[in-house]
Amino acid sequence: MHFTSKTRSPFNSFMFLFLILFCFLQSLWTKNLYAKPLDDLNSFVGNHDAILVVNPQGRIVFSKNADNQLVPASILKIFTALVALHYLGPEYRFSTEFYQDQDSTLKIKGYGDPLLISEILMEIVNNLILNLETKPTIINDLVLDDSYFNSPVLIPGVASSYEPYDAPNGALCVNFNTVNFRRDKNGAYVSGETQTPLLPFVLSRITASAMDRGRIILSRQKNEMTLYAGHLFLYFLKKQEIKSNGRIRVGRVEKCDKLIFRYRSRFSLIQVVSTLLEYSNNFIANQLLIASGAKAYGPPGTLEKGIRAASTYAKNNLKIDNVTIVEGSGISRSNRISAKNLCKILNVFEPYHFLMRRRDNAFYKTGTLKGIHTIAGYIENAKGELYCFVVLLNTPGKSTKPIIDILLHDLG
Repeated sequence: MHFTSKTRSPFNSFMFLFLILFCFLQSLWTKNLYAKPLDDLNSFVGNHDAILVVNPQGRIVFSKNADNQLVPASILKIFTALVALHYLGPEYRFSTEFYQDQDSTLKIKGYGDPLLISEILMEIVNNLILNLETKPTIINDLVLDDSYFNSPVLIPGVASSYEPYDAPNGALCVNFNTVNFRRDKNGAYVSGETQTPLLPFVLSRITASAMDRGRIILSRQKNEMTLYAGHLFLYFLKKQEIKSNGRIRVGRVEKCDKLIFRYRSRFSLIQVVSTLLEYSNNFIANQLLIASGAKAYGPPGTLEKGIRAASTYAKNNLKIDNVTIVEGSGISRSNRISAKNLCKILNVFEPYHFLMRRRDNAFYKTGTLKGIHTIAGYIENAKGELYCFVVLLNTPGKSTKPIIDILLHDLG
């Protein structure tokens, strides 16, 4: 038997080696093209900044100062949202209760609903009237029970201003504890929104603001914010021909009072979180944190219970034990967290990433304080997979925009 062997021609061997070299160089070139812009991120990171990018498989793509404890500003709201989702549940709905006593006094007890807005108050009043047993046309006192939260709630970082981001928190509040107003052509103050009347109760505060238009907050002093809720409820009651010949006052529901109606919010917690992240509302954030504390440790809700609930969740569920949280909105500069721990939070929050704002293929939450700019979220690649990214810039004068532009270009 005669065996013959096939031999490779010099040309074929050359082409084979050329193809191997070409593929290697192409791979190296592509890798360098991909890596260079990410390497350029180094130029944006100072000693008081941090960046962390993690691919869909959990591998770190870029990291610098990821363990540094920095001020997160409003991206802390992602963590606060997770805390609320954990303790209250995604389908949780806030409630507000209505009672009557033997003297035809109507009592309203709040449980921290952050979305009691004028449109909802109109809906509540229409349902409440159907449940008034005696169908009275007159009620005596209107009593407001805000005892589910301990009062006053003092939030670190909140100033005594008229700005909406400084709105105080409480168990029975309406319209985010704000009033929208403007001057008409005659110079008189009028409401800045059609669904909400401008009540005489708030005119002195509006005048004191020396503003011609805008949205100012209600004060916690002398129960102003809770009393305003009562005045607005009574306005809508009067629209339904239910009048009061008594006072609007802060009080308590007693055991002998009869529950006549319980409003269960039309908004699930998922929808509340979506509103929180869309508008970065500080009031909503701390309402959720305090309500979570009350659920975990019992009423009355306090900021301290909310912080304890958040810290316990971080340690036991997220395996984070080196985070400093003093409130839930990010308005305080005393909050501290690392990019690495924020990435852990993003990993757990991923099923809810669609609740965030979206730009192109990025889902994100930003944070801003004077001299501080932060952003965190996800970038979706062509396969639909999500990269996690965290950018903490605590150096004044820096912007997150060029960093996000690089990430979008490279990871999308």
